[in-house]
Amino acid sequence: MFQILINSWIGIGVVTFFVLLFISAPYGRHLRSGWGPLLPKRLGWILMEAPALYVIWIFYFLYGGFNNIVLVIFLCLWSIHYTNRSLIWPLLIDKNGSMPLVVALLAFIFNVFNASFHGYWFLLMDNYYDVSWLLSSNFLIGLCIFLFGMIINIQSDKILLNISKEKKGYQIPRGGFYKWISSPNYFGEIIEWTGWAIMTWSFSGFVFALWTTFNLLPRALKHHTWYKEKFNDYPKERKAIIPKIL
Repeated sequence: MFQILINSWIGIGVVTFFVLLFISAPYGRHLRSGWGPLLPKRLGWILMEAPALYVIWIFYFLYGGFNNIVLVIFLCLWSIHYTNRSLIWPLLIDKNGSMPLVVALLAFIFNVFNASFHGYWFLLMDNYYDVSWLLSSNFLIGLCIFLFGMIINIQSDKILLNISKEKKGYQIPRGGFYKWISSPNYFGEIIEWTGWAIMTWSFSGFVFALWTTFNLLPRALKHHTWYKEKFNDYPKERKAIIPKIL
């Protein structure tokens, strides 16, 4: 059943990718009418990101995840990301914004499934991580990639937050990886979860990295087009999401 569900999840991700290439998700700078009732943006972010944090903790409490040091480290790294996403980030963004309820609900569903797949893989399948895993090339290389992506993601988000605090509307971001691409925050997140997939060497991690790309790559392309249309002086050398390439 797990295999059927997660394979179906990949199929849904592929469909989502092609839909998002043509229809930008209606939140943030792409917010528009016609998508039903709205939520305060802060509440929406908490609603859609928090399940990733508490669902995985439920698995650990129910199925003894705290008895394995490797799994505890995985949980800590996961929790750092999602504590930032579900608790810290919503408090930093502009409280006056809004997002469609349907967007928050779809993201809520995604995070419930994604965290459940990881909980099942780590704790209910025969995938034992011995302490020696912490010295394996998979773990060490994956951890470095994961942390590198997290740093890019957080740094890029901080640049956007500083622009938002100026209360001057959307501006051309400067600094960090914005020197090369329009959406380094998305680039960083894709790198982060690719590192996670390598570090955990899990099918659930691989599928999560795929889904992250399916979701964020089309949005980065939409952002890039939006920037070029809005700002006549937008740097021509910038790419959308992959430096020098795309």
